[in-house]
Amino acid sequence: MKKLRRIMIITITSLVAVGLLNACGDHQSKSSHPVVKMVKAQVQPTATSWQHSSENKPYPDMALKNHNWLDVSIKDQRVYIKNAAGKTLYTMFCSTGDDNGTPRGAFHIQAERGEHFYNPSSKEGANYWTSFLDHGIYLFHSVPVDKAGHYLMKDAHELGKVANSHGCVRLSVPDAKWVNQNVPTGTKVVIH
Repeated sequence: MKKLRRIMIITITSLVAVGLLNACGDHQSKSSHPVVKMVKAQVQPTATSWQHSSENKPYPDMALKNHNWLDVSIKDQRVYIKNAAGKTLYTMFCSTGDDNGTPRGAFHIQAERGEHFYNPSSKEGANYWTSFLDHGIYLFHSVPVDKAGHYLMKDAHELGKVANSHGCVRLSVPDAKWVNQNVPTGTKVVIH
């Protein structure tokens, strides 16, 4: 058993070394060994992600002249801020609606936005809302709040993990505030 384990460790170490050499361009000969690609692990949301910016770096400049846009992935439960060439500049955790809740297609940030709303029929509201469709119906906004303005912990803890909105795109509190205050009217939004 120990001998088998040692052989496995040597084999794995060799494959990683060959892959790193190939990835760095230091290995000139054609090798029949498989190349091990280094993949950047995607950061996973935690129970407190709703309280913080999704990334530990500055948000991108969203001036319309930069042609940055919002790419909402229902499958990934992420909002990717991309530049005109399609490069991801920033990634936010989100919670969208399920299969029929959030509309798919190309939209634009609309003029309607505000700091707080509450809907008595659904018994929830949110902070830092920004409209992208139907002038105040479909929004980017914070995780939901109750009538007293307290964040709903069950929904907050599912940010980036579960599609559980009524159709809007829920974001962490800082991310929603940033979108509300920094993403100009007319910015392209693509939801898929």
